[in-house]
Amino acid sequence: MGRLTYTMNVSLDGYVETPDHSLDWAPVDEELHTWFNDRSRSIEVSLLGRHMYEVMRYWSTAESDPAATPAMLEFAQIWNPKPKVVFSMTLESVPPPFRLVRGDVVDILADLRREFDGDLDVGGPTLAREFISLGLVNDYGLVVHPVVLGGGTPYWPRLAGPFHVRLAETHRFASGAIYLGYRRD
Repeated sequence: MGRLTYTMNVSLDGYVETPDHSLDWAPVDEELHTWFNDRSRSIEVSLLGRHMYEVMRYWSTAESDPAATPAMLEFAQIWNPKPKVVFSMTLESVPPPFRLVRGDVVDILADLRREFDGDLDVGGPTLAREFISLGLVNDYGLVVHPVVLGGGTPYWPRLAGPFHVRLAETHRFASGAIYLGYRRD
């Protein structure tokens, strides 16, 4: 059975986006994008909430974007063929290759784990909140950027109590960002 991972860019004070939902505070240069590309190769299926689905739809057309860098084009080639499951109670439909699901996240995750043998990646803090609160996330990845946002959407949801993780991996980027990979066994 594959592991469920949750990896996002995070500010020093723990936010993944600004109060107005901007992501432009976390520059993703070629080095960092290439690193994300390498990580994406090992993911079999991506799980997205509605907001992250809307952000990630860009990649469906990235190859026609004249401003796309080589690393961005490579990411589109890696990510576009992979299965993508969108959890939403408000969307009526999503275009292929996205799949829309509704219902209990525990049941849906169990079905997806029966369908896919490899690792699953949960994208976005809102959807991740549900999986985290139920103890279903195995690996946590924080790409911590040297910026303080002072507010916004937190990486971590409010928790009923503490839980322990162990540091499994680190990586330092030339930009000053640091990847911290934690595992919950």
